[in-house]
Amino acid sequence: MKLLVLRPEPGASETAARASEVGLEVVVAPLFSITPVAAEPVDPANYDAVLLTSANGARFAPGGLTGLRCFAVGEATAAAARAAGFAEVETGPSDGEAALEAVASSGARRVLHLCGRHHKLLSHPEVRLDRRIVYASDPVAPPPRISGPAVALVHSPRAGARLTEIAEDKGSILIAAISEAAAAAAGDGWRVKAVAGRPRDAALLELAVQLCNHGRVTAREAPDGL
Repeated sequence: MKLLVLRPEPGASETAARASEVGLEVVVAPLFSITPVAAEPVDPANYDAVLLTSANGARFAPGGLTGLRCFAVGEATAAAARAAGFAEVETGPSDGEAALEAVASSGARRVLHLCGRHHKLLSHPEVRLDRRIVYASDPVAPPPRISGPAVALVHSPRAGARLTEIAEDKGSILIAAISEAAAAAAGDGWRVKAVAGRPRDAALLELAVQLCNHGRVTAREAPDGL
């Protein structure tokens, strides 16, 4: 069964390469495209640390910030931060709230969140969190054709919501979602809807392998209508 990789580039090609390595038939069909958003210059002296909740925040970070301590959500974002030149990178927990808690525990009080135009608002009583929108994620037009039989990787709630708008035959598509929120956003009517054991691309790919090869998961499956 084919695997639909729906995340934007460059993440789509990275996921597709890993999926091909384990023998899956891959179709790359991004639902969104990523473009930089011009941000005003930032004085690093005003901040103790940078918070990154996506790899794109690192890729489009304004200049002059790489000397700051960086907190990144997940290994992929941490790798993008290092590639962007951040020297001190801490890989945080699974989501923005947990990462911000780690920031607060570190003693950082003035923090810059580099994020996309569509982002989750984060706050912590001990942290002054400033936001800079450095990229936009917009729907691809015209949208890709989404049809089954196939397994579709859903990396975010926005992707889940978009997928349910454009899919041609939900009953022939199996959803592999990176989180409960992403699965919920996809709605009902799919042949199978399952959630990765951890919110990581590697765990999502493990789930996809089970769905592509067996049409089901043996460990943890979210029933249709989650």
